[in-house]
Amino acid sequence: MKALANWSGAIAGLLLILIGGMIQAATPLPDVDGAWAIAPLPITLQVPALLLTALVCGHRSALLAAVGYLTLGLLELPVFFGGGGPSYLLDPGFGYLAGFVPAGWLAGKLARQNGMNDVLKLTGTAAFGLLLIHLCGVLNLLLGALAGRWRGDLLQLLVTYSLVPLPSQLLFCCAVAVLALVLRRLLLVQP
Repeated sequence: MKALANWSGAIAGLLLILIGGMIQAATPLPDVDGAWAIAPLPITLQVPALLLTALVCGHRSALLAAVGYLTLGLLELPVFFGGGGPSYLLDPGFGYLAGFVPAGWLAGKLARQNGMNDVLKLTGTAAFGLLLIHLCGVLNLLLGALAGRWRGDLLQLLVTYSLVPLPSQLLFCCAVAVLALVLRRLLLVQP
């Protein structure tokens, strides 16, 4: 029964990641007139989808969903931001995608610890998973720079792939934690 739950969580997580990759994140912000407007953010919802899968379904489901997502993308399906295919392994952003695997597993494992029915703890767990994704991405950028793979400036790549999206992604860690807590209670998920 537990294996079925892992697979169903993985399929749901994979679908969330695939759909999240197609949705540009946005947030309501006040404009100069005091009215509210929707402002686009420099991220899609695929990272929050992975983190939500980890927090609700656990480490096995998140790991399977992340591996499935990477597999689909590397098999020429255009699920990544710039398309897909094996050539994506040489893309500067691939390290961030590869970071989905350890981030999903570790965030899911931490979410199953005792006392994880608290929004602050779930937010911290989601943020930890996000930072692990960024750590994998930065390591890939550094290794690629040492190997001479990137034609661009390393500092510009770090700004583009980490510094620009990180604040928005951290904001979504809070939203993911709230949604995860609600879903965990509705689905009777035990920590």
